[in-house]
Amino acid sequence: MKKLVIVESPSKSKTIEQYLGSDYRVLSSKGHIRDLAISGVGGLGLDIENNFTPKYEIIKEKKKVVSELKKALKEADEVYLATDPDREGEAISWHLKETLSIGERPYKRVIFNEITRERVLDAFNHPRDIDFDLVSSQETRRILDRIIGFKLSKLLQNKIKSKSAGRVQSATLKIIVDKEKEIDAFVEEEYWNVTAKFKEFDAELSKFKNKKVALGNEQETDELLASLKEEFTVANVEEKERNRDTKLPFTTSSLQQEASTKLNFSSQKTMLIAQRLYEGIDLENETVGLITYMRTDSTRLSDTFSYPAIKFIEETYGAEYKGFVRKSKKTKNVQDAHEAVRPSSIYNTPEKLKKYLTKDEFNLYKLIYNRAIASLMKAARIRVKNVLFENNEAHFKATAQELVFDGYLKVYTYESVSTSELPDLTVGASLKPESVEKKQNFTKPPLRFSEARLIKEMEEQGIGRPSTYSQTITTLKKRKYVNLKEKKFIPTDQGKLTIEKLDEFFAQIISVDYTARMEKVLDDISTGNEEQTKIVSSFYTSFIPMVENANKNMEKLAPKFTGEDCPKCSSPMVFRNSRYGTFEACSNYPACKHIKTKDVERVQPVTTGVKCPKCGKGEIVERTAKKGKNNGKKFYACDNFPRCKNMLFGKPTGELCPKCGSLLITDKEDNVICQNTKECGYQKPE
Repeated sequence: MKKLVIVESPSKSKTIEQYLGSDYRVLSSKGHIRDLAISGVGGLGLDIENNFTPKYEIIKEKKKVVSELKKALKEADEVYLATDPDREGEAISWHLKETLSIGERPYKRVIFNEITRERVLDAFNHPRDIDFDLVSSQETRRILDRIIGFKLSKLLQNKIKSKSAGRVQSATLKIIVDKEKEIDAFVEEEYWNVTAKFKEFDAELSKFKNKKVALGNEQETDELLASLKEEFTVANVEEKERNRDTKLPFTTSSLQQEASTKLNFSSQKTMLIAQRLYEGIDLENETVGLITYMRTDSTRLSDTFSYPAIKFIEETYGAEYKGFVRKSKKTKNVQDAHEAVRPSSIYNTPEKLKKYLTKDEFNLYKLIYNRAIASLMKAARIRVKNVLFENNEAHFKATAQELVFDGYLKVYTYESVSTSELPDLTVGASLKPESVEKKQNFTKPPLRFSEARLIKEMEEQGIGRPSTYSQTITTLKKRKYVNLKEKKFIPTDQGKLTIEKLDEFFAQIISVDYTARMEKVLDDISTGNEEQTKIVSSFYTSFIPMVENANKNMEKLAPKFTGEDCPKCSSPMVFRNSRYGTFEACSNYPACKHIKTKDVERVQPVTTGVKCPKCGKGEIVERTAKKGKNNGKKFYACDNFPRCKNMLFGKPTGELCPKCGSLLITDKEDNVICQNTKECGYQKPE
């Protein structure tokens, strides 16, 4: 009998089965197999009166998967649950155990942070039980998100036609909307710069009368210029070296940010490619996971990677480049469940693997590989030279820098050091500039969020978790709450209205502070320091009165009138929205269900004069496909559709097949063949 292993991803199952051998059968659950039901009070799937006990049901699309897993389970002596090594993966293992009744036979939970032969086999040699604290944390998140999502979404759809709301989604939208308010409220201010231009360098005005320069208009600037003497005196020359410290290895968040700025990848694209690199790439005779698990908030690197990597650095680049193993410090909101995103093997260099990877896979893998290597290398050293000039009561400053030692920049070539030079100058020397120029400037409004900056803000504010950033941003776009302009997020009118109403009635729930505090509570549940029922009950009893108040007092958005009257009942016509876009309908709905149809010139089908042999009532006509991959192509079908769905693969000749009685048609090569070609195969002789 085989040992059954259940993982989440089909591609992962292929990789793992190679490592485990013929005694094991590896199948995939394809993610979650069940979710909260939509029954009970408010369709929440919760027994409110019984300690908010959740009620689950198998996801409709997963019934076939569950059936296949149950069948495989009957032939297995042992079961291994090898879903992803995070709270979501732990919950999926628990759902599999409950749904498949695995608890009635021996089962083991195995986790691995990288899909390589060594790590997978080691994980199977050290199984454990399901961590029910992690399951409880995930379940609490799902319950809270269901309560907020269902209640707020239904309310907003009814009142202001917004499509959805959510604990993390709405807090993120509020950040974008609040930034736009800052921009709208911004008032530009004038300021002036003064630059002394010497033959080999420039010096910027830094102080005047021992105060930081604040020239607010041209008159002040001209007065300062008039006070200057022709020659400038060198007051101080300072040279010093400073380090540019290496960057930490990637977390999910920093990976998404860096891939956005350096590779121009969206967060969604980054995570999809990282998933493939984690689950396994075919390398000649073996499939290998190239990176560790890509959902993490830790910058920790394991000793099993760090020490070989430092040795590799020494052998490849020289002893002067090797750094040290960093000791990660756990900070606020960091779970540190598994180590940073890194290559599974230091010896799988990007150049070695390039032929096995797509262009995007190679670029992302190279970024991850080089970042991990760089984190274990020495800092770069930069020599900085500052020269201070005096002229009457004005101070001017010139700066130059050069790279003394490239350090980690040797491999992390995504960064560079701009170099410049200053001539050898001695204190007391006098120099005459070629010119002294003034320039008018105006302060700029705050920058809108790019995707990278928004992810960074979400992380710093403690909104959501690394695994949720990409999906949250995708949802905001899909709901049309935000638009992208020059790769920056701008809230739409609907997005602004959504936050306005949520601020009015649910300010506590959608606040950044509340969302961050809730993440802390979920962390406490995952470590057994907080109790699920208590948290859910406390939230529900405070949230529902807010919903009831909003249902009663939130003003319903009036529909926009088209300026026309309904031709059926004379009521005003209004614009309405659906999943297919905007349409015009009668405002007297549901009493009047008139919808204005678009004036589309209908192309009449061309008759062939051949009676349909299938229904005996219709006639075969020539039509033109209007969508999909066959758009614009001719096809032949019965005009008695949809009662008769007879469709031909060629133009009918009007003759019947002498072999089976079906219609004869003309194919692409002008051969006359039987319509029932697969079973009959008749072709008329030339």
